[in-house]
Amino acid sequence: MRQRRAARWARRAAAGVAALLLGGMLVMVAPAGPAAAHAVLVTAEPAPGSVLGNSPREVVLTFSEPVRPVTGRLQVLAPDGKRIDDGTPRTNGNTVTVPVRVADRPLGTYLVSYRVISADSHPVGSGYTYSVGAPSATVPEPRDGGQRLPVAVAVTTAKYVGYAGVVLAVGPALLLALLWPPRLSRRPGKLLVGTGLGLIGLATVAGLYLQAPYSTGSGLLEVSAGDLAAVVDSGYGLALLGRLVVLAAVAALVSPALAGVGGTRRGLALVGLGLAGLVTWPLTGHAVAAPVPPVSIAADTVHIAAVGVWIGGLVTLGAVLLRRTHPRVLGRILPVWSRWATVAVCWLLLAGAVQALMETGGTTALVSTAYGRLVLVKIALVAVLLLTAGYARRLVGRWRASHVRRLTGLVGVEVAVAVVALGASAVLVQTTPARTAVVEAQALGQDTFAQTLTSSLYTLQFDIYPVQLGEHNTVHAYVYTPEGAPVRVEEWTMTTSLPAQDVEPVTTLLLGVDDNHAVGAVAFPVPGEWELRFTIRLSDIDQATVRTTVPVR
Repeated sequence: MRQRRAARWARRAAAGVAALLLGGMLVMVAPAGPAAAHAVLVTAEPAPGSVLGNSPREVVLTFSEPVRPVTGRLQVLAPDGKRIDDGTPRTNGNTVTVPVRVADRPLGTYLVSYRVISADSHPVGSGYTYSVGAPSATVPEPRDGGQRLPVAVAVTTAKYVGYAGVVLAVGPALLLALLWPPRLSRRPGKLLVGTGLGLIGLATVAGLYLQAPYSTGSGLLEVSAGDLAAVVDSGYGLALLGRLVVLAAVAALVSPALAGVGGTRRGLALVGLGLAGLVTWPLTGHAVAAPVPPVSIAADTVHIAAVGVWIGGLVTLGAVLLRRTHPRVLGRILPVWSRWATVAVCWLLLAGAVQALMETGGTTALVSTAYGRLVLVKIALVAVLLLTAGYARRLVGRWRASHVRRLTGLVGVEVAVAVVALGASAVLVQTTPARTAVVEAQALGQDTFAQTLTSSLYTLQFDIYPVQLGEHNTVHAYVYTPEGAPVRVEEWTMTTSLPAQDVEPVTTLLLGVDDNHAVGAVAFPVPGEWELRFTIRLSDIDQATVRTTVPVR
């Protein structure tokens, strides 16, 4: 009879774990498009879309956070399609410098294609163009096509499996060690803990492998030994290897504790190992690139631990204790568990608030960014959980044997909502943080304006970057003969005005940095169609003026 019951319970537990995993995966399918990168290209030199008079000897890329170039994926292509990046890129915090040699045919449009790894382990891949002399007739496209969908889905799924493992390992282990009914078989609880530890191990190994195609932008099966070695040698890989070591130590020590005979020293050792293992989650995520990393790492660790205690305890109650324990025994267990859950929820809310504040930077980003909207979804789900938990706590406070069925239903609702919340969390950690999304929006808003103007004496090529309200707009101007040869300029003058709003002309002298190249600053105090006039004096008697309009929003 006992064997039949055990087999029946094992089938139910397996079905419950499968439902937990499948439910979360369903949540992740819709938003799990190409994973969002978490560093943003803030500035570049040469600027995107700019037209230069001479070939630069290096390309400098500045990102919103420290990055690490992916080997072989940062390149500069000349107009004829040949690579002209020369040597290993130099990295200094947020800045990557790529040495460049002079192309065989230097005039035309160049492509800068890059793929780097953010501080929080997420890849950034894109590209842009600049021109020397004049743009080419055809503009090359960036070769990095972004993240592949199967890889993005697999990475998010691995994150979810890891979270599910924490839930199934932490909550049941705590109840087994401190609150398990003496006459109730411990086998179901041990099975939950073992399943949780196995899921953590599976997710960690999968994470190590998947980081290789995730970083390089290749397919799931297009992974080389060098790609895997690069992952293992990175901070992300070391954190996951450390998690596996902690997991092995926990597996070796946990059996006596789950039997209730582990002793204080073993229990404290397991708590320390558990915290060490939980720290590896923020070390491979947004927290390491947050404005104050130690605070974010601590908050993230507390948040995950609180989720494990609360949701893991609910799973244990719903799957085992409420179904197999006498109501009189439950009357002693449930009040204690209720107090534990209250403490866990308080820490969860506090840590979650710190995380949200660090990653969004304010309430505006909660509605203006995808990350913020996901945070709002999590807040709504947690609100449902708290309402349900509040009603369940009332039942526990006036416990009756007849309340078992009702409480079992409420716990089932809480677990179902928690499944969705864990799925939202798995998507959230793969989404660009709101603070970074705001920087990205600002960077995208800083357009480059480039144009070629002609007169009877010369051809003027100029670019303005960025084009934005204020004084911080830089102008580069180059002058050539009508035949395309560089020509020496004696004096450069630029005049700006806004006739539609009666803004009087403002004249600025540009600084000549080369015979045919000058640089200066232009101010756009108000939005509108600004008129620019360039007066170029080639000699005492040769002078001409060209004009254009620049839209400023």
